[in-house]
Amino acid sequence: IFGSFLLKSGVGDFITEIALAIAGDKRGGPAQVAVLSSALMGSVNGSAVANVVTTGTFTIPLMKKIGYTPEFAGGVEAAASTGGQILPPVMGAAAFIMAEILGVKYVNIMYAAIIPALLYYFGVFITVYFRAVRMDLRGLDKKDVPSLSKIFKEKFFLLIPLIVLVYLLVKGYTPTFAAFFGILLTVPVSWLTPKNKMNLSKILEALESGAKGSLSVAVTCAVVGIVVCISTLTGLGSKIAGAIISLSGGNLFLTLVFTMIACIILGVGMPSIPAYLLTANMAVPALLKLGVKPFVSHFFVFYYAMLANITPPVALAAYAAAGISGGDMYKTGLEGFKLAIAGFIVPFMYVYNPVLLGIGSNAVSIITSFITALIGVTFVASSFEGYLLKPLNNIERALMMIAGLLLMKPGGLTDLIGIVIGAGVLLLQLGKRKAFDR
Repeated sequence: IFGSFLLKSGVGDFITEIALAIAGDKRGGPAQVAVLSSALMGSVNGSAVANVVTTGTFTIPLMKKIGYTPEFAGGVEAAASTGGQILPPVMGAAAFIMAEILGVKYVNIMYAAIIPALLYYFGVFITVYFRAVRMDLRGLDKKDVPSLSKIFKEKFFLLIPLIVLVYLLVKGYTPTFAAFFGILLTVPVSWLTPKNKMNLSKILEALESGAKGSLSVAVTCAVVGIVVCISTLTGLGSKIAGAIISLSGGNLFLTLVFTMIACIILGVGMPSIPAYLLTANMAVPALLKLGVKPFVSHFFVFYYAMLANITPPVALAAYAAAGISGGDMYKTGLEGFKLAIAGFIVPFMYVYNPVLLGIGSNAVSIITSFITALIGVTFVASSFEGYLLKPLNNIERALMMIAGLLLMKPGGLTDLIGIVIGAGVLLLQLGKRKAFDR
């Protein structure tokens, strides 16, 4: 309901304008706008498909205008919109359900999600940048890009409800309490802009939209709850967990791979909430038996339930984006999958290195792990796009992938080897560039 009120009050347009002002004239500007606006919008409405439909109608035509293919434009929007469900402060409804299952405050989920979400979006952002440079795609003309200072000067007050929501959550109040006061603030704040002034009609529309969204969540939870209870009573869940461990031979890495596959298969064509609930019931016990902490196990499953939205063959967010872009649905899904590839690696990172979830460590180790992970994400994105400073050949792409994966794995030795390999490829690229310039 809070998300519905925010959108009716004009926050959606405000977010899009901010993204356009920040990135519109940069390399591949409209794609960067799509990433930023979908991230900000998704953190408010928490629905991948709704996010695509809301922001995609604006960003996809802009991307096509500067030369991106319909499939890539749709893939950018799908990948960016899906990430909104894992980006604080609001995230998707599944995050609130996870807090209930784990018996922790939602604010703990919110804190833990910050670094993984930043890694996910940085991966999408840098991949889009590499594609833009490789294809020599420019941004929009400066005259078509609004002034950021002017936007904030005219509409900064629209962020007040969101700021109050975050403040109350951080202070330890429940999400329901925080959202209630956010809703109360949204209406008078909207009156400060005549275009978005919420009258009785708009308030009723927001309530209707929020109620419909709430009903879908409630019905989904009820139906999946029956499935989960049957699974528990019959022992099916523990049998599946046992089968996963048996197939992996008790190896944690293989168990994580099989769990990832199970999450994606169960999430095919299914909304995020039932996908998370089913996989949490079936797969989390396997991870717990191998010593992975409950908090980390649920986060691992939660991520892949979200990513099912852009995993072919049935990628709901990508299909919605293809409907707007006019591109091929399957190719759009593949592009979205490639753009979000860092997101498929991030969960493995925080299982082996819970520091990225802010668990059991100090600020120095958190910052160090975050920086090396960012470099690793850059190398992996470079490998997938086949570009760094110049186009990469197959050997260089393979080396960049190895370097990226080593940097994503915690450990001083692996970080050192990854940096050395990546630096070697970078030096080769600099040599190519100088030769080309001559």
